[in-house]
Amino acid sequence: MRIVVTGARGYIGSRLVPVLLERGHDVVATATSDPSGSPHPWADRVTWVRMDLLEPAQVRDAVRGADAVCYLVHALDRPGFADLDRRAATAMREAVDAAGVPRLVYLSGLVPDRRGDGLSAHLASRLEVEEILLAASASTTSLRAGVVLGAGSTSFEIIRQMASALLVQPVPSWLTTRIQPIGVGDVVALLAHALEHRDDPVGARDVGGPDVVRYPDLLAAVAREARLLRIQLPTPPVPVSLVSLAAPLFSAAPPRTVASLVASLRHDMVCDPARTWTLPGVSTPLRTALRASLRDDGDPALAAYRSAPGDPVWTGERLLGERLTGLRLPMPAVARSVALTAEQRARDVIGLLRGRGD
Repeated sequence: MRIVVTGARGYIGSRLVPVLLERGHDVVATATSDPSGSPHPWADRVTWVRMDLLEPAQVRDAVRGADAVCYLVHALDRPGFADLDRRAATAMREAVDAAGVPRLVYLSGLVPDRRGDGLSAHLASRLEVEEILLAASASTTSLRAGVVLGAGSTSFEIIRQMASALLVQPVPSWLTTRIQPIGVGDVVALLAHALEHRDDPVGARDVGGPDVVRYPDLLAAVAREARLLRIQLPTPPVPVSLVSLAAPLFSAAPPRTVASLVASLRHDMVCDPARTWTLPGVSTPLRTALRASLRDDGDPALAAYRSAPGDPVWTGERLLGERLTGLRLPMPAVARSVALTAEQRARDVIGLLRGRGD
């Protein structure tokens, strides 16, 4: 099969492409910039196509002759991301229709049932993109995944950095929502199967791991697997908006991304049994996924969980917790490190506040 992978250099794409190549597929990888010098070991085994999703003509050229398209892009860390995602999804749907592509697969996120309470901007945008793509003439599926566990995953890295940075972790009383994380290896396996099978599945389907936990429990599990002693302290209700502004101070991820993801914490993010899709043998337990994400035991079956070339430079960084305990710097140096980190993250948050009107 000739499979077009958009966002091939991103977190999921860079782990999906080698699996598709191993299965004998002809992979077309799209990139918005020159891919020469790509750090990915598979870079010379794919056909690279220059494509900006906001340029409909480039999208049409990229998907022409494809048997399947995997849509893995979003603009979460950019101002006005909802509008950008809407335009990009529309361009892809129109290109797929014009080219007669038979299969389209989109990786989305779990959508809570309580939509009447109002979705976060992040979740609302994901749902809108899904609705746009599902209107394509192709056999289309949207796989709604929970928090993806794996070194380099934005959601996982934010959770890992929070667990590392805070010796005492405040737990607001509203932070009791349930989540159903899924290992990145399972996500890749499900995507590959969906791309290869035109009608299995179709429509919006939920995908998650076998374990359902609450956010404080996930933070505690990450700290435990990382061999960190952390204390959780229940606190009175704190507005979600305030938490979303404070959280970027303790993560190296782009502040807009952190704020958008934190705003989604008020929702339960678990699979609906009526629309859940699974495959035999594709169900990695939470503890296994966390261990594989935090430590390299050399198991090739868990390679997708480890850091890989091309992952963002900020991933894997443990921030203050490990800087202070692991580096064993003299106190003046520690103070300087803390001050520089706080100053930089404060500047990022100020930039985020200024950009709220964008």
